[in-house]
Amino acid sequence: MLKVNLIAVGKVKEKYFSDGIAEYSKRLNRFCEFKIIEVTEEPCLKENSSEYEIVKKKEGARILPFLKGKCYAMAIEGKKISSKAFSEYFENASLFGGEITFIIGGSYGLDDSIKQKCSLLSFSDMTFPHTLFRLMLTEQIYRAFSILNGSPYHK
Repeated sequence: MLKVNLIAVGKVKEKYFSDGIAEYSKRLNRFCEFKIIEVTEEPCLKENSSEYEIVKKKEGARILPFLKGKCYAMAIEGKKISSKAFSEYFENASLFGGEITFIIGGSYGLDDSIKQKCSLLSFSDMTFPHTLFRLMLTEQIYRAFSILNGSPYHK
């Protein structure tokens, strides 16, 4: 069975987001082995660009051990694709050992060391809170499997 990992920085504090993520995670279990891996969010001591880089580097070091299979970092500068094209990533997953990993950074984004090890994807030129985006990505993964399995959900 295909393994799909979602690495995310920080915890989801809002119940309405965690409920949605839990619902899509449950639905995904019939299509794949879906796992969410949370890494600790690094506190930002000063609001300046050099501190942001330190935060991203520390969070990146926490993410690094979990990168498995084909890795996709979610980043605003990444490639934008349709839901149908996204579903093809899962269809072709056997080429990558049957494992796909998606990474969502924290409030300040992802360290370049992580981006360099991944293909970059984006849902929009807009910026989203990372907890909201976790729900959006989980839903899109479910939608991708629905497309592949001919379910009317995706329409």
